Amino acid sequence: MRSPHLVRPRLALLLAAGLTTLVAPAGVAHAATVTVPATDSPITITSTEQLAPGVTYGSFEVTTPRGVTVGYLLTADLKKNKVSLDLLHPDAVAQRTVVSAMTNEQGAVAGVNGDFFNNSETHVGVTPTYSSSGPEIADGEELKFAVPTAQRFGPGLAPGTSTQDVFGVGVNGKARVDTLSLDGEVRSRKGTIALGGLNQYALPVDGVGLFTADWGTASRVRSTCGTDTNRSDPCSTHTYEVTVRDGVVTTVGQTPGAGAIPADTQVLVGRESGADALDDLAVGDRVQVREKLVSAGKPKLTFAVGGAPILRDGAPLAGLDAKTAAVRSAAGVSPDGRTVYLVALAGRAPASAGFTIAELADLMRSLGADAAVNLDGGGSSTVAVREPGQAAATARNSPSDGTERMVANGIGIFLGRH
Repeated sequence: MRSPHLVRPRLALLLAAGLTTLVAPAGVAHAATVTVPATDSPITITSTEQLAPGVTYGSFEVTTPRGVTVGYLLTADLKKNKVSLDLLHPDAVAQRTVVSAMTNEQGAVAGVNGDFFNNSETHVGVTPTYSSSGPEIADGEELKFAVPTAQRFGPGLAPGTSTQDVFGVGVNGKARVDTLSLDGEVRSRKGTIALGGLNQYALPVDGVGLFTADWGTASRVRSTCGTDTNRSDPCSTHTYEVTVRDGVVTTVGQTPGAGAIPADTQVLVGRESGADALDDLAVGDRVQVREKLVSAGKPKLTFAVGGAPILRDGAPLAGLDAKTAAVRSAAGVSPDGRTVYLVALAGRAPASAGFTIAELADLMRSLGADAAVNLDGGGSSTVAVREPGQAAATARNSPSDGTERMVANGIGIFLGRH
């Protein structure tokens, strides 16, 4: 087995030569390899293409004990003053669409799918909201916070991580893996109520959540279902909803509602003791609602998408699953925060042997990442690319559903937005 300490610099040199300087026409393979430590197998770069200065797209193969896995790699050099990342997202938090459509509608040159999301339901009479599990920040706007970790969809998390972890970019233009927290409150003459949620499909037990116009039209009932320890626990029967317009309470009720929320309106939903706190408010009361997402690191994030950390300081996290192979997507960043690696695996046989999460962490380390997150996988894994001269981006990895799956969000690579 090659030393993992030698893998990253060797592949970094290969990428610098093969993916930027010595660019081959689409489909022309480069005969160059490095090794993924977890599989003791080489990464073979099979094609490369420059989409724009600082943005590259290519394919690779890795032989695993289960067969060959084909993957697709996007690299973005954030040192280039016209290259940036941002959130790909539908018109509302509680909505979904395909990656290629988001890439085209927002004007990105390429993108991959993002976070795990509420795509199915076990609660009778409750429909999925299709909103993501983790936080979302798009173009500096804070769209949503994270559901309780036990309410998350997707494979198990590494010890010490949670739904509050994100992949993002700071105001300094550097990408990083970080953790967000919610700082918010509802203040009135009757007291102060702490906020436990922002536009999220599940609130913590005893919590109060804020829903804004960004949420969309989906029912808010799902936010009171499940518990902090079990996503499938029954919906709470002790709930309350308060509508605030221009700082004044306009309606109150015991059941969360649905429908579009006007831009001048905020809706507060509480469960258990959070419902009791909201029940103290009456129509006509003046209230002030304040909320912001706070990152553990600095500086402030202008873009963030939820992701499960798998690599930190160049080392895979302890406790990653090493048994279950699947089609996966991931996002990683170099030690200096300036080079981003976005990966999606092929979704259909015979090129879909997949990776375990432990193998995915080693793959990202071998590609040059110092930190990385696992994104939604399976039928959600998608890479969309608009090549030079093409009018629109299209999906390239033959998603495992046969067609693109509609998803909650994604990561887009943009040009000329600074």
